[in-house]
Amino acid sequence: MKTLLLFISLFSFQAFAQNATIAGKVIDKDTKEPLIGANVVLDGTSWGAATDIYGFFKIKNIPAGTYTIRASYVGYSTETIKDIALSKNDSLFFTIEMKVSSVSTEEIVVQDSKPLIEKSATNSLKIIDSERIERIHFEVGGYEAKYGNNDIRYPSDAFNTEEYGLIVENDFLDAYSNPLSSFSIDVDAASYSNVRRFIMSGNLPPKDAVRIEEFVNYFDYDYPKPEKDKPFSIFTEMGECPWNKNNYLAHIGIKGKELNDEERRPGNFVFLIDVSGSMTPENKLPLLKKAYKLMVKKLHPQDRVAIVVYAGAAGVILPSTEANEKETIINAIEKLRAGGSTAGGQGIQLAYKIAKENFIKNGNNRIILATDGDFNVGVSSTSEMVRLIEEKRKEGIFLTVLGFGMGNYKDNRLEQIADKGNGNYFYIDNILEAKKVLGHEIMSTLFTIAKDVKLQLEFNPAKVKSYRLIGYENRLLKKEDFDDDTKDAGELGAGHTVTALYEIVPVKDVSALKNNETLKYQDNNLTRQALDSEEVLTLNLRYKEPDEETSRLISRVLKENNNEFEKSTGNLKFSAAVVQFAMLLRDSKYKGESDYDNILKLAEDSKGEDKFSYREEFITLVRMAKRLSDHTDMPE
Repeated sequence: MKTLLLFISLFSFQAFAQNATIAGKVIDKDTKEPLIGANVVLDGTSWGAATDIYGFFKIKNIPAGTYTIRASYVGYSTETIKDIALSKNDSLFFTIEMKVSSVSTEEIVVQDSKPLIEKSATNSLKIIDSERIERIHFEVGGYEAKYGNNDIRYPSDAFNTEEYGLIVENDFLDAYSNPLSSFSIDVDAASYSNVRRFIMSGNLPPKDAVRIEEFVNYFDYDYPKPEKDKPFSIFTEMGECPWNKNNYLAHIGIKGKELNDEERRPGNFVFLIDVSGSMTPENKLPLLKKAYKLMVKKLHPQDRVAIVVYAGAAGVILPSTEANEKETIINAIEKLRAGGSTAGGQGIQLAYKIAKENFIKNGNNRIILATDGDFNVGVSSTSEMVRLIEEKRKEGIFLTVLGFGMGNYKDNRLEQIADKGNGNYFYIDNILEAKKVLGHEIMSTLFTIAKDVKLQLEFNPAKVKSYRLIGYENRLLKKEDFDDDTKDAGELGAGHTVTALYEIVPVKDVSALKNNETLKYQDNNLTRQALDSEEVLTLNLRYKEPDEETSRLISRVLKENNNEFEKSTGNLKFSAAVVQFAMLLRDSKYKGESDYDNILKLAEDSKGEDKFSYREEFITLVRMAKRLSDHTDMPE
């Protein structure tokens, strides 16, 4: 196909410039959308560049001469522009249009030609090709290959490149001057299962790997079912704070309605799978394949599945296929092999393209990304990836992220892209977690019943001296964002529960309250209603139906009660145990009198019905963390 040259401009650089520059943009011929991570090279030279998030490229410092530009992108026909004459100081700009080519789906060629390592009958690992092991030593982040005695050892702390975002804990705020607390819901649960991985391997986690709200929301609670035609119910409770007897604990719960088969929208799913070299270990691609197969078995005939993979480049290995062809889909998953670098930007762009081509109106259009988050080719910065996903979510395509592995795990990146993609984020550390996320809880994981769900609590300063939202540090909203329907917030899945807790410092002496804040332009006084009321706070909640852009408002009031902890429900007691555990792991300055023995007793007493033994596992995890904490200062 002849390349269309839309625009060429020629101008001079400043006098000090020595060589020429070729710049331009690469776009899809039909859709006119930019192609991210396309390769643009000058034939016969080492000069080239990859396109950025907007499809632009620039090749600088090119000596004078005549060149041929070659542009290539997986799934597209290669384009060339010949006989380009460059003089010193020249700058040429090209717009290159590329046409989709036919993509074979018969075989998946994303693998190395032969194994690097084999396992002997004694279960030891033998190096097959030490030269190739040395070559991938720097490619497979977080895994150190050592070959002196024909063995390989991993993971290595020396090459651990895991990344976690800094968390600055919420402080207590004065209720008189800051009566409003606003935040987006968070249904992610990745932090809990990721921390479990650390503890199960005999290590306490990094502090910033612990996001308290994701610990609390890993578990379901006994909330009432929503009333007919309501998307969710709201539960509120207040009791004595177990780690600070002078304070109270306010428990806020939301439960989404469950969907039956008739109410479930058909799904247009695109599996976006990282098959780069870093995905080789057993707890990455092999576990990922098992997880996806679990999901496929749960899909309905009206659903559709496409599979996109990415490593050094990205490609479609299974076009959108009806979910009743389960054998075809599972066979495609089985063929996956790992190898190469990680062109995450290309993969995400291609997945959105496939999802858009097969878009189901009023359906569940969703990309399910599985990766360790180690993007290192093409669009790799978190900000660029977030910007791309923010643009694409406006088209009605949501994003669910499944994290895998260790050593080079990029938790902060995956959390951000899931948040900005109107989706949720999970960490799969074992097959049981895969069964939880994509088996038992597949409806809440993949089927959204309400989007942009925001909470705003107004505290009564006559009852509350100060308060602290526990967790949700990266979900905070400005007070004016609550009524702004253009502000993005979290999504709620079918049957899902969302929980938030506040630690409250009560007003001890109402007569001591003084309206002593002096303002020039306005008065700030407590109303008689505030002083006479039993109301502690008012909860306002905004949400949108999945296909609507105008929010709806629900309000609830929490009144004073006797606040005796022993009379509190199992909801408040178990969530308080989980919060204390997370605060100890973070060594929170607000942990008060929290200790492992009290957490264990509280969790055991409030375990309640535990259908899948998730709470029993929590108790086991607390015991293991206690032992690790008791021996942190002992020599190895």
